[in-house]
Amino acid sequence: MTRWIGLFFIFFLGSGMASKVKFIQHNDTKVPIIYENFDQLRIFNLQLVFKNSGSILDGDKPGLSYMLARVLNDGTKKDGATKFAQQLESKAISLSVHTGFETFKIELSSLVEYKDEAVRLLNRLLKDPNITTQTIDKLKTRQISVLQQKSSDFDFVASKQLKKMMHKGTALSHGSLGEIKAIETISKADIQARYEKLLNINNLIVVGGGDISYAKLLEILKPTLHILKDKPTSKIPHIDISQKPATKITTKPTKQSYIYFGSAYHLRYDSNLSYIAKVASFILGGSGFGSRLMEEIRVKRGLAYSVYCNTSMQRSHELFTGYMQTDTTKQKQAVSLVKDIIKNFTTDGATQDELDKAKKFLIGSTPLKTETFSQRQHKALDLYYKGLPQKHDKTTLKQIENLKLDELNEFIKDHTEINELFFSIVTDEKDK
Repeated sequence: MTRWIGLFFIFFLGSGMASKVKFIQHNDTKVPIIYENFDQLRIFNLQLVFKNSGSILDGDKPGLSYMLARVLNDGTKKDGATKFAQQLESKAISLSVHTGFETFKIELSSLVEYKDEAVRLLNRLLKDPNITTQTIDKLKTRQISVLQQKSSDFDFVASKQLKKMMHKGTALSHGSLGEIKAIETISKADIQARYEKLLNINNLIVVGGGDISYAKLLEILKPTLHILKDKPTSKIPHIDISQKPATKITTKPTKQSYIYFGSAYHLRYDSNLSYIAKVASFILGGSGFGSRLMEEIRVKRGLAYSVYCNTSMQRSHELFTGYMQTDTTKQKQAVSLVKDIIKNFTTDGATQDELDKAKKFLIGSTPLKTETFSQRQHKALDLYYKGLPQKHDKTTLKQIENLKLDELNEFIKDHTEINELFFSIVTDEKDK
C-alpha cells in the first residue's frame, strides 16, 4: 500500500515556521495535536502515532507488531490489497503503517484537494482491516522468508546477536521482524487482539498539517477519533542491562569481520546533562572522520573500513553502541584498540581542540535538521513524546555553546560504564 508518487517531503523552511502542540477534547480525552500550517505547497499530512504500542508489547510473540503493520498495509477486508491500493494511487494518496519499538504509526499524505478522500480511505481501513487467515498466512510466509534471507546478512547477524546478549529475556533481545518460531505461531486471533489493543485514543498523538487550517484539520479528524476506543493506558517498562559483559563470536565464510559492541549508559533521556552526552558521543565516535575512534583506528592504523559509536536515550532504555568492520586478520587488534580508546577517553577526557570542533559542527548543523516541513513535525513529535519543551533544541545549542572543557571531561569521567563492553563478532572460522 505504500506507494509514493514522487510527492513529498522535501519542503524548505519558510521564515518563522514551526510545528506547534495543540489539544482537542474528545469525550473525556484530551488528544494532543502537533500542527503546522504549510501553504508553500498544496500538500496534506496526517499521522496517528500511538505511544506505548510498539514491538515492546510483543511479549512471547516477537514480530507480532511488525506483522500487524504489514496486515494494515494490505488493504481492507472488503477491497483486498490490490483494489484498495488502486484507490489510493488514483488520487496520489500515500497510506503507510509502521511499527517502532515504543510506538506504532499510521501515516497519510496527499495533495490538499484529495484530503477528504484520503481520510475517508483511512477510516475505511481502520474499520475494516484485512485481518483474515489467508492474509496473515501470506504475510507470515513473507516475514519468515525475509528472516531466512537475513541469515546471510552478516551485519544483521552480528547486530541481532548483540541484542540477545545485552538484553536477554526482554523485548529488546528481538528485532522488530521477530523470530521465526514465534512468527509461525501467530494466529488471526493474535492479530485481532493486538489491533484492538492498538486503537486506544488515550495513547494517541496526532501529527498533522500542510496547506490546511487548524479548524479544517479538526473537522476532518473527528470521524477518525470516533473509531478509536477509550481504554486504560499503561506506561512502557524500563529495560536495564542485567547481564555481565561478554563476547560472542559467530563464524561465517567471510573475509571481513563485522563487529558490534555496546554497553549500558547511565543517563536518562530527559536528563539536564543530555547536551553534554551529545558532545561526548560526537567526539568519541559519532562524527565520522575526525572522531577519536575513526582517527585512531582507520586514519592512523588502517585497521578498519569504518567505525563509529553513539548513545541512544529512549523512554524505555539507554544504550551506548558501536560498530566496526575490518579485515578478519586485523580483528583482534582492532577490538583491543576499541577497548583502549574508550578506556583512555573515560580516563583522560577530550581535548580543547576536539571540543571546539564539536561545538562548531553541532551548532552549525542542528538547525539544518528542521529545514523541511516533515523534519519539523518529526522533531516536534519527538520532543512532545519525550516530555521535553518545544524550545529544547534552542536551549541545547546555547548550552553546547557555553560548555567548558572541564565540565565535559567531568561528565565523561563519570560514565565509565561504557567500558563494560559486550562484543558480537561475525568472522571467518580460522580467525576466530
